[in-house]
Amino acid sequence: MIYLKTKEQIEKIRLSGQLAAQTLDYVAPLLVPGITTKQIDKLIYDFIVERGAYPATLGYGGSRLANKQKPFPASCCISINNVVVHGIPGTTKINDGDLVKIDVTTILDGYFGDTARTFLVGNVSDNGVRLCQATKKSLDLAIETVRPGSRIGDIGAAIQEYIEAQGFSVVRFFVGHGVGLKFHEDPSVPHFGQRGTGYRLRSGMVFTIEPMINEGVFDVKILEDGWTAVTVDGKLSAQFEHTVAVTEDGHEILTLP
Repeated sequence: MIYLKTKEQIEKIRLSGQLAAQTLDYVAPLLVPGITTKQIDKLIYDFIVERGAYPATLGYGGSRLANKQKPFPASCCISINNVVVHGIPGTTKINDGDLVKIDVTTILDGYFGDTARTFLVGNVSDNGVRLCQATKKSLDLAIETVRPGSRIGDIGAAIQEYIEAQGFSVVRFFVGHGVGLKFHEDPSVPHFGQRGTGYRLRSGMVFTIEPMINEGVFDVKILEDGWTAVTVDGKLSAQFEHTVAVTEDGHEILTLP
């Protein structure tokens, strides 16, 4: 079921999305070599809770990834280098040259805002920089397609066409999703596909676009914890994500600071 949000609901989602974006702004200068991902997670938890909200990932579970999967134990996902998504914060330290992906979803007054960025720490390789730039550009191109009457497939096609022209690959196993009243809603929003296919967009739809782009092949594997997804070839992966609303005459990004 696709929920069409009212203007009042979209305003609530925007406020939650703004907090999620502010959380990433807050943590960005703290990503220095030597800090652990668990320390980052604690800073994020405190920042969100002190503002009257709650991190949606903490205790979240029940996905299809693996039968042995337990509820997610942290306030955000922190995925470094070849970890594609759903990295669990712990004792891992940030190092010079790392690509650090942080995915934050806030629940504020019952509404969800979901956003992610890739942060470059120190002396990142030229190809790592290029990968991040291409990933961010692909998200921008995808958002430009969002308007009433366009199709879900237009979003994925914009990403795939651009990314493959850059020599990178688009992860297929994970997709964007409806969001706002729940953490994960319909529709699914693939980051690959054909233009003119899929659901027709309507004013009031709210969903994430969150391309995960790999330096090498698009295949991923899930580790024993049931959550952490890594590239099968050990190469780098980058991600950027926004929550986007379809408006009467176009779109609005709801996860800007």
